Amino acid sequence: MQWLCLPFSQLSTDQLYDLIKLRVDIFVVEQNCPYHELDNHDRKDGVHHLLGYKDDKLTAYLRLLPAGTTYDNVSLGRVAIAPSSRSLGLGHSLLQQALQQAELFWPGKTIDIGAQEHLQDYYRQYGFTAISETYLEDDIPHVDMRLTKSVQ
Repeated sequence: MQWLCLPFSQLSTDQLYDLIKLRVDIFVVEQNCPYHELDNHDRKDGVHHLLGYKDDKLTAYLRLLPAGTTYDNVSLGRVAIAPSSRSLGLGHSLLQQALQQAELFWPGKTIDIGAQEHLQDYYRQYGFTAISETYLEDDIPHVDMRLTKSVQ
């Protein structure tokens, strides 16, 4: 697996196309959820795109957002694994890579996410805890979760 973590300005046109296609294929088509996928956060200062390529195909993706972009704290979003690569443990590799990158960019900072409700146990494995009641986002049950870094 080849991992790249790049700001918007350093994405090639092919990388940008790959990540948009993966996100639309999953979040709009597969989840049958018409919404504004291009939300203007992708190109904001401090946002990074984590891309995981296997055999030159984008199979894993998420974006890292600085505090104040979507939450008061640092956040992760648009977590996506290509359907053909699910059940291979790539979600764990992706999240581990993301947490390492977040620590490099924003050492010791709290991370908030809007997790699909059925993925709470997955995120709990990494120390995230629910901080909200379940709510609907685009007709999909979500819960806000937080990973608080211990100060040493």
